[in-house]
Amino acid sequence: MAQTDIYQKRELNVVEDQGIVALDCIGWEDPIGGMGLRVFFKTGTPLEAFEPEPREGCATISEARVINGGPMLVGVAAEPSTQVTIALKEGSLILPVQQPETDLFEDMNVCMVERNGESIAVIEDWLRYHMAGHGLEALLVIDREKPKFEKGFEDKLKALVSKLELKRLVHVKSSVPLGDATLPSASHPFNAPDAPGKDRMEDLPQEPQTSPMAELSLYEWAKWRFLGRARAVMNIDLTDILAPENKPFDAVHETSAGVIQLIGQRIYPWRVRPKKKPTFGDHICRQFDNPRANRRWCIAPSRLGSDKVWRFVRIVDAEPQPDEIMTFTRAMAIRHPDSSAAELVPKSSLIEDEHLLALAQDVWEHKPVRPPESKMEEPAGKAIDGGRTVIVTCMKNEGPFILEWIAYHRAIGVDDFLVYTNDCNDGTDELLDLLQERGILQRRDNKFAGTDLKPQHWALDAADNEKVFKNAGWAISMDVDEFINIHVGEGKLDDLYKAVGDANMISLTWRLFGNADVHEYKDEFLITQFTQCAPELCRKPHQAWGFKTLFRNIGIYKKMGVHRPKGLKPDLWDKIKWVNGSGKPMPKKLIRNGWRSTTDSYGYDLVTLNHYAVRSAESFLVKRDRGRVNHVDRDQGLSYWFRMNNNWEKNTSAQTKLPLLQAEFNRLMADPELRAAHEYSVAKHREKIEELKATENYSNFYKDLTGPRMERLARMHNYFGANVFLAGPDVIPDEVALKDDIPEDFFFTVEKVKTTH
Repeated sequence: MAQTDIYQKRELNVVEDQGIVALDCIGWEDPIGGMGLRVFFKTGTPLEAFEPEPREGCATISEARVINGGPMLVGVAAEPSTQVTIALKEGSLILPVQQPETDLFEDMNVCMVERNGESIAVIEDWLRYHMAGHGLEALLVIDREKPKFEKGFEDKLKALVSKLELKRLVHVKSSVPLGDATLPSASHPFNAPDAPGKDRMEDLPQEPQTSPMAELSLYEWAKWRFLGRARAVMNIDLTDILAPENKPFDAVHETSAGVIQLIGQRIYPWRVRPKKKPTFGDHICRQFDNPRANRRWCIAPSRLGSDKVWRFVRIVDAEPQPDEIMTFTRAMAIRHPDSSAAELVPKSSLIEDEHLLALAQDVWEHKPVRPPESKMEEPAGKAIDGGRTVIVTCMKNEGPFILEWIAYHRAIGVDDFLVYTNDCNDGTDELLDLLQERGILQRRDNKFAGTDLKPQHWALDAADNEKVFKNAGWAISMDVDEFINIHVGEGKLDDLYKAVGDANMISLTWRLFGNADVHEYKDEFLITQFTQCAPELCRKPHQAWGFKTLFRNIGIYKKMGVHRPKGLKPDLWDKIKWVNGSGKPMPKKLIRNGWRSTTDSYGYDLVTLNHYAVRSAESFLVKRDRGRVNHVDRDQGLSYWFRMNNNWEKNTSAQTKLPLLQAEFNRLMADPELRAAHEYSVAKHREKIEELKATENYSNFYKDLTGPRMERLARMHNYFGANVFLAGPDVIPDEVALKDDIPEDFFFTVEKVKTTH
């Protein structure tokens, strides 16, 4: 029989034998004879280890099921006893039998919690809050610390129970670790759902003693051993706080199935003061763009009956109605006390929440560190009133292509160009300097050498301090192989700005243009030579369907980025009016760091960014030899050509701007010095092509690029799975690459491999 002391200490009756770990065996006298059994085993124990057929002297097993990875055996023994024998396929297990102690919590409002290092101070704050405002009366604690590990903790817990006049606290420990054997401690940032940079966390220690709970069958175990006669049972953690207005212990009795779904939002401090432990009162921030939640429950056991299985986040076959929901918040810095807020969540996603601030001040009587209040320049209303537009770009040996690109974008309304160059030997710098002398653009040396930054990132950082950028109303980072293709009005920026109303960001979805089977370099406009392109919906390969962003230069973000501005000032997120190329709102999930187009973010109705990533096969030789401005460590080999050379369909929409382009180009070329500089770069480009083709390596590479196999593959992208683009063209057999009369539903893919370049 159970003791009457308010504080009760228990242990799981663990048995380790023959490679099997039994966590507990609960047995009770069955009214129809014998002893009913529920036996719980460690996660990963194979059901095949147990003998399903009756065996003399052993318990009869009527059901074996797996609950969140942990087997539970249901059966009966011949008569009540203090131990029972469980038949294995080979041998048997003798287990001590524990009688249920459901009288300990009879008719009480109980919370079942896991303790994984939380201090007495945290537990006291948590108890006071839920006892005073929510009707909590008793606590079942699964303590993850080793038995006898913390000297003095039990005495402190007993004293706390007495001080707070809790009706009951049962303190359960285990002689075996209950955590996931493959994970680090639960407090490690790797186990924080929103932590940035997890892909860079390597060689993590495996700490099953304190790692996230793996033995989730313990919720069903708790029902049979302790909680089956409780008035109400809530399942949240010691870092979780119910919303002040929620009263689930009472409300659950009025629900349709005896269950309330608890939905939790993760909350964070902006910063915890030095040498201070995080408290609930520090947590005044939430993410503005993260809808993901933690699910738990509150139940009325008498409404459910004993046949409903208690799982970690739900009760089997007892679904609450959509409106039978209550909320809680999860204090993440208490779960991860040794990590800063920036290690747990991107701080650019955090905003101060007025309700959390009020809770911190009024309930927790705490003065938290608040996030700084950002300032922004109030824009002048409509997009069309934004002012000058500047393009920031990087170049290396792009001489032959500069005048077309400059002329095109000047013709559609770009006012300023800020160009960063490095290591040019084809006349690029000289041509740009001539354009600078004529007030057409600004050129700067790219001084990335000796820094840890890639050329493009150094340039974008430097651009923030340039007058031409500071004075711009609209800005975009883009490359000389990208052309803004506007489809409304006369195809000019003013037409686009008028069409998007008061938007302050416009994403231009890439449309990848292939080489159109053009092998030789010609000194002709790109927009007339290359008219074969990817389809509008082009999810694969992922590298080929990004976007670039025109944005109002009003201080919502801290700096310019390659694909979109970066460093969101999170308290200004609601000032963002970001539309896609069709003028439709961009998904909130992309506001902080998205750069790839998705099925719910792409659009081409108003504007496209034509991306001529490969140009002719001969020019691609020079591009490969030159190297990249962003991913400088990656080759631009056959795999890159395969991914970016998409000749699926024809599109000539950019040629509607041809008269504008031709007029501006002719004006520039009428300047003898500009013409001479352009012709010099063209000659250097041709010279470099011949030099490369004279080498065995590039000669063979050119033959591959221009052969029938690669020409066919450029028109087959839609038939390939994502892994084919990662692996490269060599994984595609000739019978596929050279296949005639391809069926519309044809599909080819391979197993995932490391990306080739």
